[in-house]
Amino acid sequence: MAEMTAPAAPASTRRYKARDLKAMPGFKTVAWLCIFCLYLPLTVLVIFSFNDNRSVVKWTEFSWRWYAAAMENDGIRAAAWMSVKVAAVATILSTIAATMAALATARGAAFRGSALAYGIINQPLMIPEIVTAIATLSLFSIVKQVTGITGVGYLMAAHTAFCIPFAYMPIRARLQDMTLTLEQAAADLYATPWQAFRHVTLPLLVPGIVAGAMLAFVVSLDDVIITLMVAGPGETTLPIYILGAIRRGITPEINAVSTILVGVSVLLVVLLFFVQRRMQKSDG
Repeated sequence: MAEMTAPAAPASTRRYKARDLKAMPGFKTVAWLCIFCLYLPLTVLVIFSFNDNRSVVKWTEFSWRWYAAAMENDGIRAAAWMSVKVAAVATILSTIAATMAALATARGAAFRGSALAYGIINQPLMIPEIVTAIATLSLFSIVKQVTGITGVGYLMAAHTAFCIPFAYMPIRARLQDMTLTLEQAAADLYATPWQAFRHVTLPLLVPGIVAGAMLAFVVSLDDVIITLMVAGPGETTLPIYILGAIRRGITPEINAVSTILVGVSVLLVVLLFFVQRRMQKSDG
């Protein structure tokens, strides 16, 4: 009897071995070139912030002179305090709003228009920031004209609205990775929805909330365009102060302030990395 052979598998079901991107020709060269282009300017900035000479292109000797000058500069201190206040308020409000939005879209029942709601929440990420700044300026101008109310609250509100999607992304991602088993078990044990949220959902969601808050704080602290459009008299933040100082010429003092900003941003990014690592370990 002739030996029967199994039919060949359809082409659509054949598996192809994924190509290792790192093994492709020129990958390492391109990667190192990108790293060089990204971090060389930052390296130069940091090095010359410790230069004793006023020149930013001629090195003389190591000195903390410009850091001391920056700390004693009343304008820099006032601008830094304004940045911290605005960023802190924007972080708190945007994180609360992002948490509620994430719970509604990831834990709530499916509803018509959920895709539209998701797009609205992430709107600041999908259009140029200058457009958002002009739209916010136009709206606040009308509100000021109608109400006569002025103050730094408008700047805080603008930063809050812009930071919501940045806080929303890690919080929603955390919710999507969380299993419903523990929440369902709490409901089976006669816990009310609020008790289940307080004792089960919220503790598990804390790493995502912390990650979203840190990301929102960095975005608010470094923002220039929206602040430049919305900020009123006496509401100069540190990035705006630096921008104004650069117009008069770059000095090592500006390098020192910029290096401090880079250090704060790097510190928050490192903390965010460890928070995400902890999230992955707790899920595992």
